[in-house]
Amino acid sequence: MLDILLDISLIYATFRAATPLIITAIGGLIAERSGIINIALEGKMLMGAFAAVVVSYYTGNPWLGVIGAIVAGGVMALIHGIVSIKYKANQVVSGTAINILAGGLTVFLLQIMFGVAGTSPQVRKLPTWGIFHPIVYFAIALVGITHLVLYYTPWGLRVRAIGEHPSAADTVGINVIRMRYICVVISGMLAGLAGAALSLGDLNVFVKGMTAGRGFISLAAMIFGKWTPIGAFGASLLFGFADALQMRLQGIGVPSQLVQMIPYIFTMVALAGFVGKSTPPAALGQAYDKAKR
Repeated sequence: MLDILLDISLIYATFRAATPLIITAIGGLIAERSGIINIALEGKMLMGAFAAVVVSYYTGNPWLGVIGAIVAGGVMALIHGIVSIKYKANQVVSGTAINILAGGLTVFLLQIMFGVAGTSPQVRKLPTWGIFHPIVYFAIALVGITHLVLYYTPWGLRVRAIGEHPSAADTVGINVIRMRYICVVISGMLAGLAGAALSLGDLNVFVKGMTAGRGFISLAAMIFGKWTPIGAFGASLLFGFADALQMRLQGIGVPSQLVQMIPYIFTMVALAGFVGKSTPPAALGQAYDKAKR
């Protein structure tokens, strides 16, 4: 039984399942390190997945679809940034609204563009390089790049500074507002790319609600990983393994209703704090007003 469950193909499946979680979790921690709560990851992923298929459908080029996904995620993030940074609205409420908007908008546009309510027409998907599609390799590289940028460059220091003490950062000449916009948009672009990994990497269609809570699982991975790239990577692999395992268990006849709960049980355990205390950036969720510093 153990040989059936644990083999090299399960490891491959773990990396494929973890890829959208890794990318989205990294994007989430960049935004949250700057002080902006990023509960809208689910909606940005979903819009990215939809845009990837639409662009690929009309151009016949999945790489252009990936670019479309990145742009769509960035636009959704910019909306969240304007509402949260410029107008200082509650960041959780703003993020929730974007998630709801993305869920409804993708279904509406699916009906308008393709005349269907559930699944889009098939499109060209990304090629396979070796054993994975290209976004898997990008996700792994992204972890190391983000770690180096966040902890060993002046830009990374500024991001961490505005998330911990924005007033102090402002006094030494860091443009807090601009930096937060940049971080939020980068976060959205990465979430959009993660959506493309689902719709053009793993599949070649868009399915209504296909993110299936992965944005929230990514948020849990970010918290589980204590807002660090390496930690988020490890947590994403754990959740990816849970997802791959539940698919394997379904394949050997275990009731799907039972095994489909596995990734979400892992998520609840992480969010419940059973993996140790996670301390967020000190200024997370706090709107910054330069006039009141």
